[in-house]
Amino acid sequence: MSRWQWMLRQLTRRLWFRASLIGLLGVFTAIFAAFAEEFVPWKLPGKIGADAVESLLNIIASSMLAVTTFSLSVMTSAYGAATSNVTPRATKLLDEDRVTQNVLSTFIGTFLFSIVGIIVLKTGAYGERGRLILFAVTIGVVALIVITLLRWIDHLTRLGRVGETTNRVEQATRNAIEQRLAAPCLGGLPLRVGSAVPDHAISVMSEEIGYLQNIDMPALAECADKIGATINVPLNPGSFVYPDMALAWLDVDEGRPDDEVIDKIRAAFTIGIERSFDQDPRFGLAVLSEIACRALSPAVNDFGTAIDVIGRTTRLMALWGKEKSSDEVDYPKIRIPPLQDDDLFEDAFMLVGRDGAGLIEVQLRLQKVLLALSQMGGPEFRAAAARQAEMAMDRSAECLAFESDRHRLTVELEARKAIGPRRSG
Repeated sequence: MSRWQWMLRQLTRRLWFRASLIGLLGVFTAIFAAFAEEFVPWKLPGKIGADAVESLLNIIASSMLAVTTFSLSVMTSAYGAATSNVTPRATKLLDEDRVTQNVLSTFIGTFLFSIVGIIVLKTGAYGERGRLILFAVTIGVVALIVITLLRWIDHLTRLGRVGETTNRVEQATRNAIEQRLAAPCLGGLPLRVGSAVPDHAISVMSEEIGYLQNIDMPALAECADKIGATINVPLNPGSFVYPDMALAWLDVDEGRPDDEVIDKIRAAFTIGIERSFDQDPRFGLAVLSEIACRALSPAVNDFGTAIDVIGRTTRLMALWGKEKSSDEVDYPKIRIPPLQDDDLFEDAFMLVGRDGAGLIEVQLRLQKVLLALSQMGGPEFRAAAARQAEMAMDRSAECLAFESDRHRLTVELEARKAIGPRRSG
């Protein structure tokens, strides 16, 4: 996606954005009822007194203010629990939780609706039909509040828990992997890792320090067409960049693009202070690994969570081992290196193998899943899984205190290798 699309997506994920929209909707609804007589020419049956409507609006205003304050305190507590029990990197996904945002936005919107309704009602701007319409809308708002509260109660039972937060990280990583499977090079052609930069190439250097969050491929393609050159991007989203580090180098035969084009190419790279899940599958795998390592720390000592994370990571790596699409190339003048299997396996399993080297239950599960992954995917994928298994085995040989544990691990793996992969048919 383009830089502006990416920025718009980040904006719409913020709580204040959705709360502002629904709050404005509540204000507009309360004001619109004052002009209802112009849009409703027929006479409505029944009469509603101003006192009846005002009483309902007062109840909604006072209760929604208390409920919103309570919900914000609960949400803050859930974020703190996720930070201490899971990982601080996962709280970003909680910030973007749509259910929480919709609930809080509904509470704020109904509070503003009732406040504005009371103010306009006190001015006498509502006529007989206006009060009747305002009363009907208020009843609808009450029904909306009841449904929202029931949904919020159900959501609060899971918000901030280790399992729920890990689910969110796994889903965000799965989305990023699926996008990369569809476009391994973000829609461009592959650039060989470690490719030498030609002498005539023009480098576009970074002017900021931070993590590469997004690459605006349409903007780079436009610049490539304008200058008639190939743009080679040696980085992937998630890379740490700093001043005088090459974001891209232009393969041009002669001449140098003007500074305006160079600045536009540099602006196509969004650099932030933290990594993003969107275009960076490695970040999601690293966060899952961090959850497992925190669970294995002596202060927590929760090897069950570590084993659960190993299973989740295995599902994601099995997905990554599938054949990647290479037919559709949207930007043939842009080259980006594909993600390396070794890097993903390192992010997913290396730290877990290190911190769980002295736990037989963790090592058994880790070796089993790496053996299974070593029988999937292509040659590079299988070799990367085998290397991680060998590395974890070497660490466990040094850290497992009892000979019987080392013997059990060896016997278990030899037995599984003897069975070999099952073939259908």
